Order: sequence, then C-alpha cells, then structure tokens
Amino acid sequence: MPISAFLISIPGIDTEHPVYLVTALALVLYLSYRFSQHKVFRAFGMALLAIIFGAVASNLGLIPSQANPTYNAIFEIVAPAALFLLLLDANLSQLRKTGLPILVLFLAGSLGTVAGVVGGMWLIGDSPLFEGLYAPLGGMFTGTYTGGSINFNAVALEYGVMDNGLVYTSAVAADNVLTTLWFFATITLPVLLQRWMPRQQVDGVATSGVPADTTPALRSDEAEHLNLGSLSLWIVLAGAALLLSEAATAALASIGLAIPFMLVLTTLALLLAQVPAVHRFRGNMFLGSWAVYLFLAVVGAFCDIGALVAAGQLALLLLAVVLIAVLLHGAITFGLAALLGYDWELAAIASQANVGGGTSAMALAKNFGRDALILPAIIIGSLGNALGTYLGFLVAGLL
Repeated sequence: MPISAFLISIPGIDTEHPVYLVTALALVLYLSYRFSQHKVFRAFGMALLAIIFGAVASNLGLIPSQANPTYNAIFEIVAPAALFLLLLDANLSQLRKTGLPILVLFLAGSLGTVAGVVGGMWLIGDSPLFEGLYAPLGGMFTGTYTGGSINFNAVALEYGVMDNGLVYTSAVAADNVLTTLWFFATITLPVLLQRWMPRQQVDGVATSGVPADTTPALRSDEAEHLNLGSLSLWIVLAGAALLLSEAATAALASIGLAIPFMLVLTTLALLLAQVPAVHRFRGNMFLGSWAVYLFLAVVGAFCDIGALVAAGQLALLLLAVVLIAVLLHGAITFGLAALLGYDWELAAIASQANVGGGTSAMALAKNFGRDALILPAIIIGSLGNALGTYLGFLVAGLL
C-alpha cells in the first residue's frame, strides 16, 4: 500500500489539510537543517537539501505534488514576504558593480533559451502525441524558461492548450522536474567550475572554491535579535507591504501602467531600507531566510516523477525538449561568463532567474551568501516576466 494511501486511511488524516502540510514542510526544513550540519552533507547546503527532502516527501506521497491552497499561499504570500524582508538590508551601491554583468548574462541566457527550445523542438520533431500543439508547446517552454509560470500559462491560454488536459499536464510535469534538476545544477556547477577555472567574484569578495555557508542567517546573531517586538514588527511591515503593493499595482493598471507586482514590492522595500529607524530592529534576514527555505521545499514537492512516468511517451518527449533547451541555455550563459571573466555564481544566479524565476534566483543568491546579488536577481527576474510572453509567442510563431 502506498504511504499516501496509508495516511489517507487513518481517520482524521488529510494530506492536503493546511495544518498537516505546514507541519510536514516544517519537518522537511528541520531535517534539512540537521543534515546540513553533518560533515557528509554540509557541501549540499540547506537550500539543496530542502528541495531534495521536499521532492522525496512528495514522491512518497507524504505531501501533495500538485497545486493546492497551502502551496499557493506560500508562493503568493510567503515568498514575496521573504523578498521584502531580505531587501530591507539591500546595499544599493553594489548594484553598480553587479547590475550590468548579471543583466548581460541574463539576456544571453534568454537568447539561449530561445535557441535551445527551437533546437530541441526541431530535433524531436512534431509528433501525433502533441495533438497539433507542437508550436504552442515550444512557446510555453520559451516563456517559462525566460520568465516563469505566468508566461507559460499566458501562451497556453492563447492557444487553448489547457483544453487538452493530457498535453498540458505532461508539459507541466516535464517543466517542474527539469526546473528542480536545474536548481541542483546551478548550486553545484559554480563549485566545480571554480575549482577548475577560478574566478574573482564581481562584487569583490574573494572566492575560495568552497561552497558558501548556506545557512548563514540561521547561525548568525540575527536570531538573537528576533524577539516578540521585532518578530511582530516584521510581520506587520511585510503584511502591510504586500497589501500596499497589491493596491498600488491595481491602481497603476487602472491608468494603463502594467507594472509587475514584484517590482512595486521591490521598490517599496528599497525605500524602507533607506529609513534609519527600520534598522534599529534586527531579525529580518533570519525570518526572510526561513521563508525562502520553505518556498524551496515546495519547489521540491512539485518534482513529481510519478506524473512524468504516468504520462508515458508524451512526457518523455517533452522532457527531452526541455532538457536540450536548458542545456543549451546553460552552455551559452556559463560560456559567456567564462569569456567575459565573470564569476560562476553570478552566472548561476542569472541562469536561475531565467529557468526558475526571480524568487528562485533570490534564493540561490542567499544560498551562496551573495546578499549583494539579491536585488539584481529580483530585478532581472521581473524583467524575465516582462519578456517571457513576448519571446514565447515569437517562438510559437517561428515553429
């Protein structure tokens, strides 16, 4: 009997119940933290372990691998709140050093995505299994690997892909699995490449070829400053910032200015970061880091191997397409970094902004201990959301 079936058979156990899910995800984070302290697993880092344990839990049926209200709340509330809290310590002076290099790599990665998807679709070729949706699928993958799921679904809606449940769910499964695997790659590639071809970091911090302390916020004195007062303050500020940003986004849209919510929230956080009174309280980095790891655990949960297997040959074809696309994207991004002498972690964060989105790029920057790259990661992630749909329709048209 599958573990999920056993759990459901226990009276009162609902694996999609919010309390159960929060409890299970908190356990995933606890195990990730404990394992990250062990010398054998220390090189993995807590971010990667959170994804791995989340994926294991979902594929064992302990937690859902599909969207549900609790996961939606984490993506729509917890992750943006983490972004806000982490940006309150943003150093704007670092943006001059890191802004242009990461933008160059991100744009190159976007072109790599376009070339990779077109090349992958051409190599695989059309198939009756695609049921006439060959071109839209290419556009969907281009959109999601430039910006994110918003762009993926924008193309899908335009071409009616959602009306074909099997094709759409297979595409989602292939996308989720590849996105999780690429996060693994962007964590490990900089470590390996730094050993073979050492690079000085763009923000001036010396590299050592050793993975950064991946849980700095959980071990720093930030935690000592997180008391009842500061905890309450950060929750108030984060909640108010989300509400205000949502209202401002709607107001701007009503006058014809389609500015993404994340950019509005980022601007608000940066304005507050310049207020000295905000810095009298500490603990925002600690709380923001915990929220980032919770987000990553859910990212891992969406790595549904079972769904991929169940979809059969269609899913394997789609997985081959996205694998080719992302490998070519990665080759161009890291290859340009090598040519220009940029450091590997910068390239990994730029690539993650394409493939995983701004929030994943922010999490990766935090994982590397590169706080100076959090703001650039968020900015290029928002740029990806703006570009993704256009490039998605471009590729669909080309195909």
